[in-house]
Amino acid sequence: MSAVVGIAVLVWQGWRLGLTAAALIAIIDTIYRSRTTSVIPAAIRVTSAQRRTKRRLFLLRPNGYVALHRRAIPGSDSVIDHLVIGPGGVFAVDSERWDRRLPVRSNSAGLLYHGPFTQKDRLEHANWEASQAAVVLSRALGEPIAVRPAMAIYGPTIPWIVATLDGVDVFSGRRVGKYFRRQSRSSRASRLDADRVEDIHVAAAMALPPAS
Repeated sequence: MSAVVGIAVLVWQGWRLGLTAAALIAIIDTIYRSRTTSVIPAAIRVTSAQRRTKRRLFLLRPNGYVALHRRAIPGSDSVIDHLVIGPGGVFAVDSERWDRRLPVRSNSAGLLYHGPFTQKDRLEHANWEASQAAVVLSRALGEPIAVRPAMAIYGPTIPWIVATLDGVDVFSGRRVGKYFRRQSRSSRASRLDADRVEDIHVAAAMALPPAS
């Protein structure tokens, strides 16, 4: 838009006014975008990481997995990015996009770092979301339901396949499909059948409302 206006004014009034008009349009557009974006709380924006995980989870339907996306935790401002139910169990998955220029690492104490910054708070929050989902689902179904926290990271290289850090399974977003297929194989003793998956899916859809 800036270029079109600038060229039009340039032809009509000369290059100085054309350049001024183009700059003015760019400034107005920047202000408009910043204001329209800021009125949408960060907690309810759909991120590119969430969209990518959603597409990968959709491809797992033939493997028996179903997912509910962006579900609000009653009584809080928190949103579960993806609640996944399938043969391997029930999972609360957090989709994260991080700066690819900073390395991801962990230490012997099970702490997660992105560059020099500890991600302890994010892991604690992922655990809390999973625990709240477990409480809500257990109440809805009248029996204990375990929900496993997981975190899919996009951007930087993840130097492991899956690492369980502070109780949260952490892996690259590219490995979402492999992660859940692996869960199906490793949990054969407690594998959920199709009917059980559907029961939990229906209960979750009613007990955890969509984020608005």
